[in-house]
Amino acid sequence: MRTDKNSLQALIFTGLFAAIIYIGIWVLRIPVPAMVGRPFIHFGNTLTAVAILYLGYRNGMIAGIIGLGGFDLLNGYVATSWLTMLEVVVVATVLSLIFKGMNYQDSKKNIIILGIVAGVTKIFTTYCVSIVEALMVGTSLQVAYVGAFVSLLATVINSISTAICTPILYFALKDATRVIMKKAK
Repeated sequence: MRTDKNSLQALIFTGLFAAIIYIGIWVLRIPVPAMVGRPFIHFGNTLTAVAILYLGYRNGMIAGIIGLGGFDLLNGYVATSWLTMLEVVVVATVLSLIFKGMNYQDSKKNIIILGIVAGVTKIFTTYCVSIVEALMVGTSLQVAYVGAFVSLLATVINSISTAICTPILYFALKDATRVIMKKAK
């Protein structure tokens, strides 16, 4: 989309993405047992990656923070919602820097690479977040490392779906937007 980040259109899309991200977590949430935290499988990370690629760094990040962070705040994850929001900042920064390095060329190859990068980045950030969560409840650092590692199953599944679904959703949204904008003229 890449319009002025403060335009009415950009702000509407930012709010729309925030709502879609929230709903994407709320509607499909499959809990996974873990030693640390209460992880679950969902599409919030995929939708956040699409928002970042589609809206750009700032507005995509804001949509992700509102969608993912808002879900945490309203669904029993208040104590760790700040960590989720921090993860969005890291993912947005990594994706945006790599996309900028690709000169914002959204070829299929580049968007597939960015989907994979989003998934791998999320594995890393969630591992770090799980360590912090374990330390917050009083475990030792060594136990936190191990507990965080063995609790990564949901994250790995979410990351694989992010790598697969991000390119599909990005191009579907891009095509749909092109059709809608053409009809609006």
